[in-house]
Amino acid sequence: MTDVTGRAAPRRELKKRSTSDANVRKRRARERRFQAYGVAALGSAIAMLVFLMVTIVGNGYSAFFQHEVALNVDINRDRLNLGPSPDEDALARASYRLVVRDALKAEFDTVSGRRELRTLYGFVSNGADFAVRDAVLANPEIVGTTQQIWIKTSDDIDTLLKGQMSDVARWQPQSAASVTGTTGTVTITAGGQAFATVLEQVKAHLQDVADELAVRQARLESIVEDQKAAVAELTRSNSNPEEAARLVGDIAANEAAAKQLSERIAGLRQRAAAAAGSEVLVADLPSYLVKINGGLVKITEVSAGEAKGEALLPLQRGTPAPQGSWEIVSYLTPEADRRVKDMEIAWITKLQAEDRIEERFNIAFFQNGDSREPEIAGIWGAVVGSFFTLVTTLLISFPIGVLAAVYLEEFAPRNRWTDLIEVNINNLAAVPSIVFGLLGLAVFLNFFGMPRSAPLVGGIVLALMTLPTIIIASRAALKSVPPSIRQAALGMGASRLQTIAHHVLPLAMPGILTGTIIGMAQALGETAPLLMIGMVAFIVDIPGGFTDPATVMPVQIYLWADSPERAFVAKTSAAIMVLLAFLIVMNAIAVVLRKRFENRW
Repeated sequence: MTDVTGRAAPRRELKKRSTSDANVRKRRARERRFQAYGVAALGSAIAMLVFLMVTIVGNGYSAFFQHEVALNVDINRDRLNLGPSPDEDALARASYRLVVRDALKAEFDTVSGRRELRTLYGFVSNGADFAVRDAVLANPEIVGTTQQIWIKTSDDIDTLLKGQMSDVARWQPQSAASVTGTTGTVTITAGGQAFATVLEQVKAHLQDVADELAVRQARLESIVEDQKAAVAELTRSNSNPEEAARLVGDIAANEAAAKQLSERIAGLRQRAAAAAGSEVLVADLPSYLVKINGGLVKITEVSAGEAKGEALLPLQRGTPAPQGSWEIVSYLTPEADRRVKDMEIAWITKLQAEDRIEERFNIAFFQNGDSREPEIAGIWGAVVGSFFTLVTTLLISFPIGVLAAVYLEEFAPRNRWTDLIEVNINNLAAVPSIVFGLLGLAVFLNFFGMPRSAPLVGGIVLALMTLPTIIIASRAALKSVPPSIRQAALGMGASRLQTIAHHVLPLAMPGILTGTIIGMAQALGETAPLLMIGMVAFIVDIPGGFTDPATVMPVQIYLWADSPERAFVAKTSAAIMVLLAFLIVMNAIAVVLRKRFENRW
């Protein structure tokens, strides 16, 4: 019995030890998996943050720069309706748009026709006359003279110059070229298959268009099959003859459209498959421009060794152009799909050759208010509106929040009423912000009749939203002060109020300020409550006070994001960058204050 028991005991011990080792291995494996999950989650968060920042910066950095053009402006007294000795008010009231248009017409004197002139006038910003006015007000002596003044280009021209409207390719053919003609229709002949690349790209584009049309044709044919099946079912059941007749008409129209697409596709593919020959470049094909002999030619027909086109800028001579002295520029987005036409590109080319177009830092973005024109729209009005709104929020929420926290933490009795108040404060901190906007709309605007879209009302609404955050943070800071501080002050004869005011509150102030700054940063980024009280209005003027109409930075971002112009995409991202900079600074201040004034007990 002893031997049997003695032999069985080690087996049980080994089994327990084996089970324990297996449990330890499983636990360690779970810990490693948990750590791996944490690292993966952290890596995913960092990757998404990096992607977000790269996207915002990539879209927004270009808004900090703006292209400007130098125009020779004749500041004519008669055109400005100015007397011999105009005062400052007369100079400020004068309309300078006529002299800007005169400068554009003098620069491109071959432009005629109402449509072409309208396009020419749209080359510069609608705020061009203000640039001239500012130059005159800065130096009234230039009235009656011709001055070179730098003026912002329109948003479309600026977008094209930044490469955001079309992909651009440039190359220099490795051969000489002979040119017949200097204006009108021009023929360029070059050896070595100089235009073969253009011909290949045109044929590839034709094939792409044919493939897109084939998809549309297949979709139409599928619709026709479904309509035929529906007609057969309606005919069989004889339930709705009118609907069957309507579907028969739709089938005929769709079949005709599909047949037209089929014919067009066949023609495009036949042209794309042809190895040689020439191609005519229409508006829905990429644009190819040839810079040669000081001029610019738009290719309208091309073969491997020859190109015919229209001289957008007159050529200086018709003599042969040596190898390396001419180049081909392609705009892959067709002219029909661009807001900037090829003639405007010719004007840009002329001005660039004269070094009269430059990309400069867009200081107006930080000085101007909002505008319908992207090139002159700025964020300063929203910054000032945010300042007035946050000042109102701080003046209301900080003292009320701190006093409420001191009372609840230090003086309020512990009963069901204070418990109810604490629960409601915690609940208010989780209420969606738009609810506070509805409250401000119903109470402050409709009941009290306060001004709509004013920083005063916006600040009050944001103060109500921020108040629970400040109260909770302040109570936590007060709790962190050790009871020994209170006991020591009371033991020295200080009253309870003196103890709180002179000892506890100063020691808790770093935590209170940290919570307040975080709450203010949250208020700075809020949009929904301000939309409800009308701060979504289009405000051009810079607000001068708390009751002036204004908007704030998040709302400004919302307005620009909803604008159809391509240039507002960059403005939106740039405004987001400015807002993020403010938020980072405010949170950094909170961290510095906490580190600077925190006490270790």
